[in-house]
Amino acid sequence: MRITKAQAQANRAHVVETASRLFRERGYDGVGVADLMAAAGFTHGGFYKQFGSKTDLIAESAACGIGQTVALTGNGVEPAEFVRHYLSREHRDGRGTGCTIAALGGDAARQPDAVRTAFATGIESLVTALSRGDDAAADCADARQTRAQVLDMLSHLVGALVMSRACPDDSPLADEFITVCRDAILGALVTHQVAEAPEPAR
Repeated sequence: MRITKAQAQANRAHVVETASRLFRERGYDGVGVADLMAAAGFTHGGFYKQFGSKTDLIAESAACGIGQTVALTGNGVEPAEFVRHYLSREHRDGRGTGCTIAALGGDAARQPDAVRTAFATGIESLVTALSRGDDAAADCADARQTRAQVLDMLSHLVGALVMSRACPDDSPLADEFITVCRDAILGALVTHQVAEAPEPAR
């Protein structure tokens, strides 16, 4: 039985979402096409009707995963709220549903340009979203400074999560990375907001 175009698109999206989760859990080399399609509920042979190669799927799944992180910045979410979620034990332990950049950034560095381009595009969209979420930065005359602050914050967030996950789950050091870095980033946000606040009228 032939499937409709809409169903084919839905099937493809389901495969991409499944791949995004499995890649975050196991890494790009830890998931074969056959296992991936089985997890999505399809046959191995159906893969090449939907994707030109595994690299194509990796690039699409990276965009999907980073898009989920970008979505966390929406609906007026303050940067501090994003930081608290990002550097939480729940996010740290939820690899399959967590940040693609932290889970697969190291793997992406060894992938073809198409995958690294998907990461760069996704990271750029996250930087833009975080910049927009900072009310103080919205009126900042120096856009470069605002961008630098967001890049610095994002690098610390990702690095702290990677370091925490590198430790055993029950290691005190795993929690220490999360707590120390979260407090430092939140403190820097407060300092930045105070510095950018307009002086009261006299």
